Amino acid sequence: MAKSLFLLCLHVLILIDMIQGDGMIEVFKWKQMDYYNRGDKRLHRMPDPSAPVVFPGRYGRENHFRGKRDVLTSRDTPAGIMPRSNMAATENTGPYVAYNNVPMGVTHFRGRLFVTMPRRRVGIPSTLNFIDMRSDGKQRSPKLRAYPDFELNQFNASETNLVSVYRTTVDACQRLWFIDTGMLEYPNNRQQIRRPSIWIVDLATDRVRKRYDIPESIVETGRGLASLTIDVGDRHQCQKAYAYIPDLVNSRLYVYSLEEDHMWVFQHNYFNFDPLAGDLHIGGQTFRWDDGIFSTTLGPKQSDGSHDVYFHAMASNNEFVVSNRVLQKESNAARSDHGNDFRVLGSRGVNKQCTMHDYDPRTGVVFYAEIQTNGVGCWKSSQPFSAASHGIVASDPQNMIYPSDLTIDEDGVIWVMSNSMPIFIYSQLDPNAYNFRIWKQDVYEAKHNTVCE
Repeated sequence: MAKSLFLLCLHVLILIDMIQGDGMIEVFKWKQMDYYNRGDKRLHRMPDPSAPVVFPGRYGRENHFRGKRDVLTSRDTPAGIMPRSNMAATENTGPYVAYNNVPMGVTHFRGRLFVTMPRRRVGIPSTLNFIDMRSDGKQRSPKLRAYPDFELNQFNASETNLVSVYRTTVDACQRLWFIDTGMLEYPNNRQQIRRPSIWIVDLATDRVRKRYDIPESIVETGRGLASLTIDVGDRHQCQKAYAYIPDLVNSRLYVYSLEEDHMWVFQHNYFNFDPLAGDLHIGGQTFRWDDGIFSTTLGPKQSDGSHDVYFHAMASNNEFVVSNRVLQKESNAARSDHGNDFRVLGSRGVNKQCTMHDYDPRTGVVFYAEIQTNGVGCWKSSQPFSAASHGIVASDPQNMIYPSDLTIDEDGVIWVMSNSMPIFIYSQLDPNAYNFRIWKQDVYEAKHNTVCE
């Protein structure tokens, strides 16, 4: 009897090992984030009289979002944070407040790992940063370097400088794209100090090639512009690139044409959050979020040369799809009825809410950063979209708390950031514990031993 029970348990363990993939490899981890340049030398400088004045409500009516309810979400005040009126002394003590620096995005390109630090609190020296893998790659907790330099990250020094960046992406033309929200998301006092903007940086020269201020007719503020996907055929069509930009607050999808230097808006019911999937339990915190369309990714090439664009809301277990041919035609955005252009793919399963996802053309697999499983999931795009066809690459509720970003580089390596965000928002991070981690895995190893093979 005992032997039979032992063999049964062993069989179950083997099956579990087969169901879950080879996991993710931990690359870096931090208790608190630090920088090579904290701006310490600027502590006693007098304010620049030519710097733009920072005040709330400059662009749009922050308290009058159409259709938004007063719901506590991932973008609201965390527990234990002092109100703005009591922050003056803290702000004057220096530009760097270690606890407030919570990383959000990660993107790798040829030895540089780009790490974003949205300005959701005071004391963040630079919002766009990188780790030099050649010089600092063997460190456990490397310091960040401002990108492209420290000066461009000082939002009060110039009206053309960076304010707050959530995530980045690299296109086929070796350009770094990102959205600067233009907003300081300080508790109880969000400040839209300039228009949200699309940025393009040439990674060969580290020079800014394009900045496009998003018109107020498109969106009132930058709150909710947390990611983008770039659609460009190849390196010979770099000027014909399109950017697909989800708005998780207003539940819209924006399309930007680089060639036309123009932007338009799609609205659809599929961009909304699922009210049945907004209750979350992550990192010991129980809460409710209402984040709408959050992530897009360019799927496999179709027989007519088009590509599917997969998308989902964060507060949802469902995935949807639309052709890039639909999105790239501005006249389609004006239609009141989109017919069958936007389609339901299906459900990933219960408790499969996801932040970012990315399609890998080598394997035909979409990889997901799943927040309730604290891990990475996968789906092979040639298979039916159902819970049964989704695999588990990794799941680690102790160390991979809230995977906030997932990207795949040109070499077929998945990069994941986990940042313990729900604990930061609703409780308190332990500064003596490792709170932030970056993981990686080869796409072939990631799908190994899963249904995504």
